[in-house]
Amino acid sequence: MAGVAAPSPTRTRELFRTLLREGRKFSNYNVREYVKRRTIEGFKENKNVSDPSALAAAYDYGVKQLEIIKRQVIVYNLYAPAVKNIMDLKISKPTTS
Repeated sequence: MAGVAAPSPTRTRELFRTLLREGRKFSNYNVREYVKRRTIEGFKENKNVSDPSALAAAYDYGVKQLEIIKRQVIVYNLYAPAVKNIMDLKISKPTTS
């Protein structure tokens, strides 16, 4: 794969932010946190990659994952449970008299 151009740092940061933003759209707390954790771990794993073809492959993989996340957000939110996860509930503090 001669001549494969590595994505610019700006495009890479944009992909990172977009993955996190799309992950926040999941109605399920556990899935939201998984996507967040996995995105951060994936970018840390590839932090020291310097080969342009490996960078391009990692970037393409991230773009494919973004497409999957966008589709899955729609599906998960169509079939969201009626009861929220305990982590999603806003519990008010009891008032003291």
